[in-house]
Amino acid sequence: MVNIVIKDDELTANLIGEIDHHTSVSIREVIDKQIQTAMPKMTILDFSKVTFMDSSGIGLVMGRYKLMQSIDGSLKVTGMSNHIKRVMMLAGLSKLVIIE
Repeated sequence: MVNIVIKDDELTANLIGEIDHHTSVSIREVIDKQIQTAMPKMTILDFSKVTFMDSSGIGLVMGRYKLMQSIDGSLKVTGMSNHIKRVMMLAGLSKLVIIE
């Protein structure tokens, strides 16, 4: 599940629950639709309420990174557990997105 909050030029996607190959498609569709509508300068993916993530989470971040690049925007990833942050770092995402 995802809850979107838009304020000024910033879109925050609060991710909730599990991110796996079953849920990532619907999450991606909701976020992409909102990005294409709002055209934010910054999109934040908040992982603070994510209870599980497999490799689909990496794909979710990479796809939003590419979408934000296409509209000259930036992507920030926040609220990660130590495990999820480690997976993101090992995948090399810290070279592409802002990780807090």
